[in-house]
Amino acid sequence: MKSILPSSKLSLLLITLILALTALSQTRERTVTPNRAEANIKVADIIKTDVDLVTIDALVLQKNTARVVGGLKQESFLISEDGTRQTITHFSQDTLPLSVLLMIDRGGCLDPFGEEVRRAAKDALAQLKPGDEVAVMTYHDTAELRQGFTHDRILLERAINYVPPHDERANHCLNIAFDDAANYMMKAGNPSGRRVIVVVTGVTRNWDCRGGPSNKSVTHTVFESGSVVSAIIPKTPEQVAENGVMRWATRFGRLAHAPYIDIQKLADETGGEILRDKPEELDQTFNTLITHLRTRYSFSFVSTNKKRDGTVRNLKIDLADGIEKSQGRLVVKARRSYVAPKE
Repeated sequence: MKSILPSSKLSLLLITLILALTALSQTRERTVTPNRAEANIKVADIIKTDVDLVTIDALVLQKNTARVVGGLKQESFLISEDGTRQTITHFSQDTLPLSVLLMIDRGGCLDPFGEEVRRAAKDALAQLKPGDEVAVMTYHDTAELRQGFTHDRILLERAINYVPPHDERANHCLNIAFDDAANYMMKAGNPSGRRVIVVVTGVTRNWDCRGGPSNKSVTHTVFESGSVVSAIIPKTPEQVAENGVMRWATRFGRLAHAPYIDIQKLADETGGEILRDKPEELDQTFNTLITHLRTRYSFSFVSTNKKRDGTVRNLKIDLADGIEKSQGRLVVKARRSYVAPKE
């Protein structure tokens, strides 16, 4: 994509700012269509698990090279909940099935899901294992489930090919989109697998749209769903300008106590990552994300806190002494909290 002229860029910034400010005063209707998803849920796919079993995904990378570190053992990890050490009872790497919800932004000034991005998404998702399931959701002012969780790659490709047109007059209602995504994940995602929400967007922040839940409520629901949040950002000069305006606008809005959602913060809190690249280079970027999803470690524990009070509990994942001596400085990406079960 060609760079825009300075005057065009200024116009884009002004238009984006006006749209962003308008979001504070507009009332949005919330729409979600779960019926397509329900048609794809099979009784045989529903596996009962111990609701007190807490499962965590962790991605371990070398700090300097960002290379994935494999081959670690159960004893390599130390888990604490609210400061109390927990005992790992289950441990694996790349064995649990994935439930991936692809969430595609269709609002705002720019379309982040052009032909190059569409092709990269299809190619990357085709690399998933047969036991992995994928769903497709689109959002702007409202959210719509385009394809429920399915193992059928033909249905998945059809859903991606027929994503609705981009609407530059629409908003980026992240509070509505993430709330619908997390609730659908809890209802339809494989309870014995690993859950991932992957957002394709050019804007990583936006105020709460009226008519939808608050950012605090949405964050709690995402934690409760056990989902890892990641994002793919098609990086262009126009995207950088639009996202920059939204970052500035939300900071300004905090002075008026205007709540907003930050995808980067959700990714950090759930152990996910945000990957950016030019649209023509996103084949490799999507492949990197899928590789990271496939090579994450999974481990579980039964909390020593037996209260079923629905509270948010803080997690801390450390590496055992000596691991970094052999592997170099490492970074562990894992969720920092979870919601306890409630009676």
